[in-house]
Amino acid sequence: MNKKILIIEDEPAIRQILSEPLKFEGYEVACAADGVEGLNAFREQAVDLVILDIMLPKLDGYRVCEMIRRESQVPVILLTALDSEDAQIKGFDKLADDYITKPFSVKLVLKRVEALLRRTSRGDENITLRYKDLSINEAERRVCVAGREVSLTRLEFEILLLLMKNIGRVFSRDDLLNLAWGYDFAGGEKGVNFHIMNLRRKLNVGYIETVRGVGYKIAKD
Repeated sequence: MNKKILIIEDEPAIRQILSEPLKFEGYEVACAADGVEGLNAFREQAVDLVILDIMLPKLDGYRVCEMIRRESQVPVILLTALDSEDAQIKGFDKLADDYITKPFSVKLVLKRVEALLRRTSRGDENITLRYKDLSINEAERRVCVAGREVSLTRLEFEILLLLMKNIGRVFSRDDLLNLAWGYDFAGGEKGVNFHIMNLRRKLNVGYIETVRGVGYKIAKD
């Protein structure tokens, strides 16, 4: 069965620019023109991924993402003209999985859709990894610190999982994103630092170390 993608975007031209290539790649596509219509469409049909504009009529994309997250872990890609760091942080705080700014490359959107769907459809082993007060269950997508559950975005989870599976190994910034995410990340060093910063803030423990001039690791005891 083909994967179904919901595009929530108020600009008809952008809906068309996105929907036609996605259909050509074999995806089933549904569209909505405002936040309320989009949320209703999400609730009325089985959707595998959502491409969500932030600046929407009736209900903005942040609010739509927040409401989707209360009901589902379906991957959400935010699509917006807002490219400030604060806007991106707010999007990831709402547990979006990815963030693409306008103007965008259609090829990049397709690659990110493919990567997200590939990661969410794989069969994960039900193994809990532990390091000091930190535990992470791959199958349940669950992270706890000293018994406190921590909500991470999909990318933050994959970065932490990669570090936890390779205690003591140093990952360069490029390798960390490519291995965790599954495609060449266009955000560069600043983008990697941003995700690590969010991870450290949410975990609130000093387990992720910076190796100056190289990258990041979780050190062996």
